[in-house]
Amino acid sequence: MSLKYRKATLLDIPAMLDLVEPEVESGVILRRDSDDTATNIRSYQLAFNGEKLVGFCALHIHTTTLAEVRSLVVDDTVRGSGVGSALINNALDEAKVLGLKEVLSLTYKQAFFERLGFKEIPKESLPEHKIWADCINCKHFPICNEVSLIHSI
Repeated sequence: MSLKYRKATLLDIPAMLDLVEPEVESGVILRRDSDDTATNIRSYQLAFNGEKLVGFCALHIHTTTLAEVRSLVVDDTVRGSGVGSALINNALDEAKVLGLKEVLSLTYKQAFFERLGFKEIPKESLPEHKIWADCINCKHFPICNEVSLIHSI
């Protein structure tokens, strides 16, 4: 397997939306249309196996000290090969370069994030704008089984 990682461009959006669609349909990831993805394109980092997009995630900045890792998706064909861990670690490195203090994750995959150094926190400690900007658009809102975790930089 020949994995390469790079920042996303606008030309990547169709492949990104195709890759994430099964996770959106299952309710694991929030739907983001092409316009929203384009607006936030600088947040995304992609993983390729050769020419094929096999994963991505975004580092979304909330405040001068807090960002969120979101929209982590890895193609079934490469799950378990370290793609997800590499994407998260790259996002944490970027957070450090930007001078952020903490990186948040809201996830159903608690053990995965804990292996990468994230610690569980109460959902009540999430920034209010996170709830009203993102969570309210989820089909599981307000009954959500996601776990909130934080990683200190």
